[in-house]
Amino acid sequence: QVQLAESGGGVVQAGGSLRLSCVASVPSTSSFSMGWFRQAPGKEREFVAGIRWSGDKTYYGDAVKGRFTISRDGAKNTVYLQMSSLMPEDTGVYFCVLDRILEITPGPGRQYDFWGQGTQVTVSS
Repeated sequence: QVQLAESGGGVVQAGGSLRLSCVASVPSTSSFSMGWFRQAPGKEREFVAGIRWSGDKTYYGDAVKGRFTISRDGAKNTVYLQMSSLMPEDTGVYFCVLDRILEITPGPGRQYDFWGQGTQVTVSS
C-alpha cells in the first residue's frame, strides 16, 4: 500500500511563497507519476500540477501557471510544489496524488490511485 505524507502548508501573506513536500512510501523500483490538487471551502477539487516521474514532463493548471513549479527528487521519492506570488484565491487544502500508470494531468482527478491527507494553505490579503 502506498502512503503519501504532505508537509509545508501554513499561513502566508499575499505575494509570499511556500514550498509543499510530499514523500511517497513506494518500492524504490517503482515507476509512477505524482501531482497536486487543491480544494477550497465550498468549491470543487482543482488540478494544480503534475509531473512524470522521469521529470521530463510537467503539467499545470491555468490558475497557477507561471507562479507554481512542481519538481521531484527521485532518490527521496519526494515531489515538491514551489508556490510563489501567492494570492488569497490560492487558499485551500492541497492534496498530493500518485498514480502507478496514469500521468497526473488537468482534470477532476477521480481516477488516480492514491491521495494524501492534505495540507492547509492559507493566504491572507
